[in-house]
Amino acid sequence: MDAVMLQLTRARNRLTTPATLTLPEIAASGLTRMFAPTLPSDLLVNVYINLNKLCLTVYQLHALQPNPTKNFRPAGGAVLHSPGAMFEWGSQRLEVSHVHKVECVIPWLNDALVYFTVSLQLCQQLKDKISVFSSYWSYRPF
Repeated sequence: MDAVMLQLTRARNRLTTPATLTLPEIAASGLTRMFAPTLPSDLLVNVYINLNKLCLTVYQLHALQPNPTKNFRPAGGAVLHSPGAMFEWGSQRLEVSHVHKVECVIPWLNDALVYFTVSLQLCQQLKDKISVFSSYWSYRPF
């Protein structure tokens, strides 16, 4: 029962908490290469689910010129990176200049979240009842 509950929890968490990716991970993911015709090389695309929404984020990039006076601070992992975030891809240093985000509500994803929650509650109730019965069967009054 614990294994079933773990998988239900992981599925619900995947819908409620999108993965936090670094900009190099997004660049390596292949989402940008799935478009036909191909996107310009200065664009990165990320697609993810957040609760009951399908989200598409487009990052417009520009190359940073080597500048010893400007500190290069690579961005960490995040669901949504802000303009000014920097990262290194190959031998190039890039900076996010613009971010565009589009969200589309998918109603059945909300139903899926409810079903995952109810399933977890029912599994916990079943687990509690089994625990009560197993303690009853192992009880020895004498």
